[in-house]
Amino acid sequence: MAEIVWTEEAERWLHDIYDYIAEDNPATASKVVTGIFEKTQVLYHFPEIGQKYRAESEGEVRVLYYGHYRIAYLLRSSQDTDILGVFHGALDIKRYLP
Repeated sequence: MAEIVWTEEAERWLHDIYDYIAEDNPATASKVVTGIFEKTQVLYHFPEIGQKYRAESEGEVRVLYYGHYRIAYLLRSSQDTDILGVFHGALDIKRYLP
């Protein structure tokens, strides 16, 4: 079965999202972060579900959507998946995934 690996950068983004939302509402912050994590679990069975962003020598960079967030991931030819980052829709993703 394919493996899903969160990069350190992606984990940092997820923690930052939690911290930002938790300033006003910790319960909502937990729901959002849990929802983002659960959304990535669909990649076990449907790794190509995300929108193709670009091809790399290691595989395809794809984007999966969850509410206002975009989850960028690298789909390797082995069907293993690296979560690269989680970005709010208002951010210019090209700035973070050049």
